[in-house]
Amino acid sequence: MAAARLRPRPRLRLSLLLLLLLLAPAARGCGPGRVVGSRRRPPRKLVPLAYKQFSPNVPEKTLGASGRYEGKIARSSERFKELTPNYNPDIIFKDEENTGADRLMTQRCKDRLNSLAISVMNQWPGVKLRVTEGWDEDGHHSEESLHYEGRAVDITTSDRDRNKYGLLARLAVEAGFDWVYYESKAHVHCSVKSEHSAAAKTGGCFPAEARVRLENGAQVALSALQPGDRVLAMGEDGNPTFSDVLIFLDREPTTQRAFHVIETLDPPRRLALTPAHLLFTANNHTELATGFRATFASQVQPGQYVLVAGVPGLQPARVAAVSTRTAPGAYAPLTKHGTLVVEDVVASCFATVAEQRLAQLAFWPLRLYHSLSWGSRTPGEGVHWYPQLLYRLGRLLLDEDSFHPLGMAGMGS
Repeated sequence: MAAARLRPRPRLRLSLLLLLLLLAPAARGCGPGRVVGSRRRPPRKLVPLAYKQFSPNVPEKTLGASGRYEGKIARSSERFKELTPNYNPDIIFKDEENTGADRLMTQRCKDRLNSLAISVMNQWPGVKLRVTEGWDEDGHHSEESLHYEGRAVDITTSDRDRNKYGLLARLAVEAGFDWVYYESKAHVHCSVKSEHSAAAKTGGCFPAEARVRLENGAQVALSALQPGDRVLAMGEDGNPTFSDVLIFLDREPTTQRAFHVIETLDPPRRLALTPAHLLFTANNHTELATGFRATFASQVQPGQYVLVAGVPGLQPARVAAVSTRTAPGAYAPLTKHGTLVVEDVVASCFATVAEQRLAQLAFWPLRLYHSLSWGSRTPGEGVHWYPQLLYRLGRLLLDEDSFHPLGMAGMGS
Protein backbone atom coordinates (compact mmCIF):
# COMPACT_ATOMS: atom_id res chain seq x y z
CA MET A 1 0.00 0.00 0.00
CA ALA A 2 1.16 3.56 -0.60
CA ALA A 3 2.17 5.69 2.31
CA ALA A 4 -0.71 6.17 4.72
CA ARG A 5 -1.83 9.77 4.73
CA LEU A 6 -3.15 11.54 7.79
CA ARG A 7 -5.80 14.17 7.32
CA PRO A 8 -4.92 17.46 9.01
CA ARG A 9 -7.66 19.07 11.05
CA PRO A 10 -6.25 22.54 11.83
CA ARG A 11 -7.82 24.46 14.68
CA LEU A 12 -6.45 27.93 15.21
CA ARG A 13 -7.40 28.31 18.85
CA LEU A 14 -6.01 24.92 19.78
CA SER A 15 -2.81 25.86 17.99
CA LEU A 16 -2.58 29.04 20.03
CA LEU A 17 -3.26 27.08 23.21
CA LEU A 18 -0.47 24.62 22.49
CA LEU A 19 1.86 27.48 21.59
CA LEU A 20 1.18 28.99 25.00
CA LEU A 21 1.89 25.63 26.59
CA LEU A 22 5.19 25.42 24.74
CA LEU A 23 6.19 28.82 26.09
CA ALA A 24 5.30 27.84 29.65
CA PRO A 25 8.20 27.14 32.06
CA ALA A 26 8.95 23.41 32.18
CA ALA A 27 9.02 23.01 35.93
CA ARG A 28 6.56 21.67 38.49
CA GLY A 29 7.45 23.51 41.66
CA CYS A 30 8.92 26.79 40.41
CA GLY A 31 7.91 30.15 41.80
CA PRO A 32 8.45 32.11 44.99
CA GLY A 33 7.55 30.61 48.30
CA ARG A 34 6.11 32.50 51.24
CA VAL A 35 8.36 35.39 52.19
CA VAL A 36 9.48 35.43 55.83
CA GLY A 37 7.70 38.18 57.68
CA SER A 38 4.98 38.56 55.06
CA ARG A 39 1.38 38.81 56.17
CA ARG A 40 -0.65 35.61 55.87
CA ARG A 41 -3.51 35.87 53.43
CA PRO A 42 -6.97 35.84 54.99
CA PRO A 43 -9.16 32.81 54.22
CA ARG A 44 -10.72 33.06 50.78
CA LYS A 45 -14.39 33.91 50.90
CA LEU A 46 -16.56 31.24 49.30
CA VAL A 47 -18.93 32.61 46.69
CA PRO A 48 -22.08 30.51 46.23
CA LEU A 49 -22.90 29.29 42.72
CA ALA A 50 -25.86 31.03 41.16
CA TYR A 51 -28.88 29.00 40.10
CA LYS A 52 -28.09 27.18 36.80
CA GLN A 53 -24.40 28.06 37.08
CA PHE A 54 -21.82 25.32 36.54
CA SER A 55 -18.14 25.12 37.36
CA PRO A 56 -15.85 24.87 35.48
CA ASN A 57 -17.54 26.91 32.77
CA VAL A 58 -17.47 24.19 30.11
CA PRO A 59 -19.94 21.38 29.34
CA GLU A 60 -19.80 18.34 31.60
CA LYS A 61 -18.50 15.76 29.13
CA THR A 62 -15.46 17.70 27.94
CA LEU A 63 -11.80 17.57 28.87
CA GLY A 64 -11.95 20.59 31.14
CA ALA A 65 -14.71 18.95 33.18
CA SER A 66 -15.61 15.28 33.78
CA GLY A 67 -14.72 13.96 30.34
CA ARG A 68 -16.31 11.64 27.85
CA TYR A 69 -19.15 9.22 28.56
CA GLU A 70 -17.71 5.69 28.39
CA GLY A 71 -20.82 3.51 28.53
CA LYS A 72 -23.46 2.32 30.96
CA ILE A 73 -22.38 0.02 33.78
CA ALA A 74 -24.75 -2.83 34.65
CA ARG A 75 -24.50 -5.24 37.57
CA SER A 76 -23.73 -8.02 35.09
CA SER A 77 -20.97 -6.16 33.24
CA GLU A 78 -17.25 -6.54 33.84
CA ARG A 79 -16.99 -2.84 34.63
CA PHE A 80 -19.30 -3.24 37.64
CA LYS A 81 -16.19 -3.91 39.75
CA GLU A 82 -15.17 -0.30 39.06
CA LEU A 83 -17.90 0.75 41.51
CA THR A 84 -17.40 0.74 45.24
CA PRO A 85 -20.01 1.19 48.01
CA ASN A 86 -19.90 4.27 50.23
CA TYR A 87 -20.91 3.56 53.83
CA ASN A 88 -19.81 6.91 55.26
CA PRO A 89 -22.05 7.53 58.31
CA ASP A 90 -21.73 11.29 57.78
CA ILE A 91 -23.65 11.03 54.49
CA ILE A 92 -27.37 10.32 54.18
CA PHE A 93 -28.33 8.25 51.13
CA LYS A 94 -31.94 8.59 50.03
CA ASP A 95 -31.95 5.15 48.32
CA GLU A 96 -35.54 5.42 47.15
CA GLU A 97 -35.06 2.27 45.03
CA ASN A 98 -34.11 0.36 48.20
CA THR A 99 -31.32 -1.44 46.32
CA GLY A 100 -28.28 0.41 47.66
CA ALA A 101 -27.57 1.74 44.17
CA ASP A 102 -27.11 5.32 45.40
CA ARG A 103 -24.17 4.16 47.53
CA LEU A 104 -22.31 2.73 44.52
CA MET A 105 -19.81 5.00 42.79
CA THR A 106 -16.28 5.16 41.45
CA GLN A 107 -13.46 5.59 43.93
CA ARG A 108 -12.79 9.10 42.65
CA CYS A 109 -16.42 10.08 43.22
CA LYS A 110 -16.36 8.46 46.68
CA ASP A 111 -13.24 10.37 47.70
CA ARG A 112 -14.72 13.72 46.63
CA LEU A 113 -18.03 12.97 48.29
CA ASN A 114 -16.39 12.05 51.59
CA SER A 115 -14.35 15.25 51.48
CA LEU A 116 -17.51 17.27 50.81
CA ALA A 117 -19.26 15.62 53.77
CA ILE A 118 -16.61 17.03 56.10
CA SER A 119 -16.94 20.50 54.57
CA VAL A 120 -20.71 20.43 55.00
CA MET A 121 -20.44 19.56 58.71
CA ASN A 122 -17.84 22.28 59.22
CA GLN A 123 -19.94 24.87 57.40
CA TRP A 124 -23.23 23.99 59.08
CA PRO A 125 -22.81 22.18 62.43
CA GLY A 126 -25.46 19.52 62.88
CA VAL A 127 -26.18 19.32 59.13
CA LYS A 128 -25.08 16.38 56.97
CA LEU A 129 -24.61 15.86 53.26
CA ARG A 130 -27.51 14.05 51.57
CA VAL A 131 -27.32 12.09 48.29
CA THR A 132 -30.61 11.85 46.39
CA GLU A 133 -29.24 10.15 43.25
CA GLY A 134 -26.07 8.14 42.66
CA TRP A 135 -25.44 5.26 40.30
CA ASP A 136 -28.48 4.68 38.08
CA GLU A 137 -29.21 1.14 36.87
CA ASP A 138 -32.84 1.78 35.93
CA GLY A 139 -32.54 4.28 33.07
CA HIS A 140 -34.10 7.25 34.88
CA HIS A 141 -31.64 9.82 33.54
CA SER A 142 -30.94 11.32 30.14
CA GLU A 143 -28.97 9.44 27.51
CA GLU A 144 -25.24 9.17 28.28
CA SER A 145 -25.71 10.46 31.83
CA LEU A 146 -22.66 9.95 34.03
CA HIS A 147 -25.03 8.55 36.67
CA TYR A 148 -24.96 5.34 34.59
CA GLU A 149 -21.21 5.05 35.25
CA GLY A 150 -21.32 5.86 38.98
CA ARG A 151 -19.49 9.10 38.25
CA ALA A 152 -22.29 11.51 39.22
CA VAL A 153 -24.32 12.31 42.32
CA ASP A 154 -27.20 14.68 43.03
CA ILE A 155 -26.91 16.22 46.48
CA THR A 156 -28.72 18.36 49.04
CA THR A 157 -28.22 19.09 52.72
CA SER A 158 -29.93 16.89 55.32
CA ASP A 159 -32.17 19.77 56.42
CA ARG A 160 -33.24 20.32 52.78
CA ASP A 161 -32.75 24.06 53.20
CA ARG A 162 -32.67 25.31 49.62
CA ASN A 163 -31.06 28.55 50.71
CA LYS A 164 -27.91 26.51 51.35
CA TYR A 165 -27.67 24.89 47.92
CA GLY A 166 -25.70 27.67 46.20
CA LEU A 167 -22.98 27.46 48.85
CA LEU A 168 -23.25 23.66 48.85
CA ALA A 169 -22.37 23.76 45.15
CA ARG A 170 -19.34 25.94 45.90
CA LEU A 171 -18.23 23.52 48.63
CA ALA A 172 -18.48 20.70 46.08
CA VAL A 173 -16.16 22.61 43.76
CA GLU A 174 -13.70 23.09 46.62
CA ALA A 175 -13.95 19.37 47.49
CA GLY A 176 -12.54 18.49 44.08
CA PHE A 177 -15.52 17.43 41.99
CA ASP A 178 -14.58 17.84 38.34
CA TRP A 179 -17.91 19.43 37.40
CA VAL A 180 -20.58 20.98 39.61
CA TYR A 181 -23.94 22.24 38.36
CA TYR A 182 -26.58 24.05 40.43
CA GLU A 183 -29.04 22.24 38.23
CA SER A 184 -32.31 22.45 40.12
CA LYS A 185 -33.87 24.28 43.02
CA ALA A 186 -34.14 20.81 44.57
CA HIS A 187 -30.52 19.59 44.20
CA VAL A 188 -26.95 20.17 43.03
CA HIS A 189 -25.43 17.87 40.40
CA CYS A 190 -21.75 16.84 40.74
CA SER A 191 -19.60 14.54 38.62
CA VAL A 192 -16.02 13.34 38.29
CA LYS A 193 -13.64 12.14 35.64
CA SER A 194 -13.37 8.48 34.73
CA GLU A 195 -10.91 6.48 36.80
CA HIS A 196 -9.02 5.40 33.67
CA SER A 197 -9.66 8.19 31.19
CA ALA A 198 -6.88 10.42 30.01
CA ALA A 199 -8.74 13.27 31.53
CA ALA A 200 -8.23 11.70 34.92
CA LYS A 201 -4.76 10.28 34.34
CA THR A 202 -3.45 12.95 31.90
CA GLY A 203 -2.44 10.23 29.49
CA GLY A 204 -3.30 7.15 27.50
CA CYS A 205 -1.78 3.72 27.86
CA PHE A 206 -1.42 0.14 26.71
CA PRO A 207 -1.43 -2.93 29.00
CA ALA A 208 1.84 -4.41 30.27
CA GLU A 209 1.72 -7.48 28.03
CA ALA A 210 1.18 -5.50 24.80
CA ARG A 211 4.06 -6.15 22.40
CA VAL A 212 6.13 -3.92 20.14
CA ARG A 213 8.64 -4.86 17.46
CA LEU A 214 12.30 -3.89 17.88
CA GLU A 215 14.69 -3.00 15.07
CA ASN A 216 16.44 -6.37 15.44
CA GLY A 217 13.15 -8.14 14.67
CA ALA A 218 12.41 -9.25 18.23
CA GLN A 219 9.02 -8.61 19.82
CA VAL A 220 9.00 -7.47 23.44
CA ALA A 221 6.29 -6.58 25.96
CA LEU A 222 5.98 -2.93 26.91
CA SER A 223 6.84 -3.92 30.47
CA ALA A 224 10.33 -4.88 29.19
CA LEU A 225 10.80 -1.88 26.89
CA GLN A 226 13.51 0.62 27.82
CA PRO A 227 14.32 4.19 26.75
CA GLY A 228 16.85 3.99 23.93
CA ASP A 229 15.20 0.97 22.28
CA ARG A 230 14.16 1.45 18.66
CA VAL A 231 10.64 0.28 17.89
CA LEU A 232 8.53 0.00 14.77
CA ALA A 233 6.53 3.19 14.23
CA MET A 234 5.02 5.29 11.46
CA GLY A 235 6.99 8.17 10.00
CA GLU A 236 5.66 11.57 9.00
CA ASP A 237 5.39 10.29 5.41
CA GLY A 238 3.02 7.51 6.51
CA ASN A 239 5.57 4.76 5.92
CA PRO A 240 6.92 2.33 8.54
CA THR A 241 10.11 3.36 10.30
CA PHE A 242 12.00 2.56 13.49
CA SER A 243 11.88 5.25 16.12
CA ASP A 244 13.78 5.82 19.36
CA VAL A 245 11.90 5.37 22.63
CA LEU A 246 12.66 8.55 24.57
CA ILE A 247 10.71 8.18 27.84
CA PHE A 248 7.46 6.83 29.28
CA LEU A 249 4.68 9.39 29.60
CA ASP A 250 3.00 6.96 31.98
CA ARG A 251 4.37 3.78 33.51
CA GLU A 252 2.37 1.97 36.20
CA PRO A 253 3.34 -1.71 36.47
CA THR A 254 0.95 -2.64 39.29
CA THR A 255 -2.21 -0.79 38.32
CA GLN A 256 -5.35 -2.43 36.93
CA ARG A 257 -6.82 -0.46 34.06
CA ALA A 258 -9.88 -0.80 31.82
CA PHE A 259 -8.99 -0.98 28.12
CA HIS A 260 -10.85 -0.79 24.83
CA VAL A 261 -10.03 -3.80 22.63
CA ILE A 262 -9.99 -3.23 18.86
CA GLU A 263 -10.09 -6.43 16.77
CA THR A 264 -9.62 -6.90 13.01
CA LEU A 265 -9.96 -10.07 10.91
CA ASP A 266 -8.15 -9.45 7.63
CA PRO A 267 -5.42 -9.45 8.69
CA PRO A 268 -6.21 -10.52 12.29
CA ARG A 269 -5.02 -8.04 14.90
CA ARG A 270 -6.05 -7.34 18.50
CA LEU A 271 -5.04 -4.11 20.26
CA ALA A 272 -5.98 -3.01 23.79
CA LEU A 273 -5.60 0.66 24.76
CA THR A 274 -7.25 3.16 27.07
CA PRO A 275 -10.42 4.88 25.79
CA ALA A 276 -8.88 8.33 25.23
CA HIS A 277 -5.75 7.04 23.48
CA LEU A 278 -5.39 7.85 19.79
CA LEU A 279 -5.08 5.53 16.85
CA PHE A 280 -5.59 6.17 13.14
CA THR A 281 -8.86 5.34 11.40
CA ALA A 282 -10.80 5.79 8.17
CA ASN A 283 -14.57 5.38 7.95
CA ASN A 284 -14.85 3.95 4.43
CA HIS A 285 -13.05 3.31 1.16
CA THR A 286 -13.34 6.97 0.17
CA GLU A 287 -11.46 8.02 3.28
CA LEU A 288 -8.87 5.32 2.66
CA ALA A 289 -7.90 7.29 -0.43
CA THR A 290 -7.89 10.70 1.28
CA GLY A 291 -6.11 9.75 4.47
CA PHE A 292 -6.48 8.43 8.01
CA ARG A 293 -7.38 10.60 10.99
CA ALA A 294 -6.44 10.41 14.66
CA THR A 295 -9.40 8.99 16.61
CA PHE A 296 -10.04 8.19 20.26
CA ALA A 297 -10.18 4.45 20.93
CA SER A 298 -13.58 4.90 22.56
CA GLN A 299 -14.96 6.23 19.24
CA VAL A 300 -13.78 3.36 17.04
CA GLN A 301 -16.66 1.31 15.65
CA PRO A 302 -16.89 -2.00 13.74
CA GLY A 303 -16.75 -1.34 10.02
CA GLN A 304 -14.11 1.38 10.26
CA TYR A 305 -10.53 0.80 9.17
CA VAL A 306 -7.32 1.02 11.20
CA LEU A 307 -3.72 0.92 10.04
CA VAL A 308 -1.79 -2.29 10.67
CA ALA A 309 1.69 -3.56 9.89
CA GLY A 310 1.61 -5.88 6.91
CA VAL A 311 3.90 -7.20 4.20
CA PRO A 312 5.09 -4.90 2.83
CA GLY A 313 4.53 -1.66 4.71
CA LEU A 314 1.33 -0.50 6.40
CA GLN A 315 -2.14 -1.45 5.22
CA PRO A 316 -5.76 -0.87 6.23
CA ALA A 317 -7.64 -3.52 8.20
CA ARG A 318 -11.38 -3.49 8.84
CA VAL A 319 -12.49 -3.41 12.46
CA ALA A 320 -14.57 -6.50 13.21
CA ALA A 321 -15.31 -6.05 16.92
CA VAL A 322 -14.84 -3.61 19.79
CA SER A 323 -14.99 -4.68 23.43
CA THR A 324 -13.62 -3.76 26.85
CA ARG A 325 -11.54 -5.65 29.37
CA THR A 326 -9.42 -5.04 32.45
CA ALA A 327 -5.71 -5.84 32.34
CA PRO A 328 -2.67 -5.21 34.55
CA GLY A 329 -0.18 -2.45 33.89
CA ALA A 330 -0.35 0.89 32.08
CA TYR A 331 2.48 1.89 29.74
CA ALA A 332 2.71 4.91 27.43
CA PRO A 333 6.09 5.17 25.66
CA LEU A 334 6.97 8.35 23.79
CA THR A 335 8.93 7.84 20.58
CA LYS A 336 10.76 10.41 18.48
CA HIS A 337 8.09 10.16 15.77
CA GLY A 338 5.12 10.32 18.18
CA THR A 339 3.76 6.98 16.90
CA LEU A 340 4.41 3.31 17.50
CA VAL A 341 3.13 -0.04 16.30
CA VAL A 342 1.64 -2.08 19.15
CA GLU A 343 0.41 -5.62 18.48
CA ASP A 344 0.98 -4.77 14.79
CA VAL A 345 -1.54 -1.89 14.92
CA VAL A 346 -0.40 1.68 14.32
CA ALA A 347 -1.17 3.94 17.28
CA SER A 348 -0.26 7.40 18.48
CA CYS A 349 1.87 8.05 21.55
CA PHE A 350 -0.69 10.65 22.61
CA ALA A 351 -4.16 10.89 24.13
CA THR A 352 -6.85 13.38 25.15
CA VAL A 353 -6.67 15.80 22.18
CA ALA A 354 -7.47 14.38 18.74
CA GLU A 355 -4.81 16.39 16.93
CA GLN A 356 -1.73 14.26 16.24
CA ARG A 357 0.37 17.02 14.70
CA LEU A 358 -0.40 19.53 17.44
CA ALA A 359 0.26 16.96 20.15
CA GLN A 360 3.60 16.21 18.51
CA LEU A 361 4.32 19.95 18.50
CA ALA A 362 3.39 20.33 22.17
CA PHE A 363 5.86 17.60 23.14
CA TRP A 364 8.67 18.98 20.99
CA PRO A 365 10.63 20.44 23.96
CA LEU A 366 10.49 17.11 25.78
CA ARG A 367 11.58 15.16 22.70
CA LEU A 368 14.47 17.56 22.14
CA TYR A 369 15.54 17.35 25.78
CA HIS A 370 15.71 13.56 25.72
CA SER A 371 17.04 13.17 22.18
CA LEU A 372 20.08 15.19 23.28
CA SER A 373 20.56 12.65 26.09
CA TRP A 374 20.07 15.24 28.78
CA GLY A 375 17.18 13.38 30.35
CA SER A 376 17.36 10.32 32.54
CA ARG A 377 17.35 6.94 30.79
CA THR A 378 15.93 5.21 33.85
CA PRO A 379 12.15 4.87 33.50
CA GLY A 380 10.25 6.00 36.58
CA GLU A 381 6.74 5.10 37.66
CA GLY A 382 3.55 7.09 37.39
CA VAL A 383 2.62 9.92 35.05
CA HIS A 384 5.54 12.01 33.78
CA TRP A 385 5.58 15.61 35.01
CA TYR A 386 5.54 17.15 31.50
CA PRO A 387 2.09 15.90 30.38
CA GLN A 388 0.78 16.77 33.84
CA LEU A 389 2.05 20.32 33.36
CA LEU A 390 0.48 20.59 29.90
CA TYR A 391 -2.81 19.28 31.21
CA ARG A 392 -2.96 21.66 34.17
CA LEU A 393 -2.05 24.69 32.10
CA GLY A 394 -4.45 23.65 29.39
CA ARG A 395 -7.28 23.23 31.83
CA LEU A 396 -6.68 26.67 33.33
CA LEU A 397 -6.80 28.26 29.89
CA LEU A 398 -9.80 26.24 28.77
CA ASP A 399 -11.82 27.01 31.90
CA GLU A 400 -11.20 30.70 31.57
CA ASP A 401 -12.07 30.70 27.89
CA SER A 402 -15.04 28.31 27.94
CA PHE A 403 -13.39 26.54 25.02
CA HIS A 404 -12.69 22.87 24.63
CA PRO A 405 -10.69 21.30 21.81
CA LEU A 406 -12.72 18.10 21.75
CA GLY A 407 -15.88 19.97 20.87
CA MET A 408 -18.85 20.98 22.99
CA ALA A 409 -20.68 17.95 24.32
CA GLY A 410 -24.07 18.05 25.95
CA MET A 411 -24.25 19.16 29.54
CA GLY A 412 -26.40 18.25 32.48
CA SER A 413 -27.15 15.14 34.48
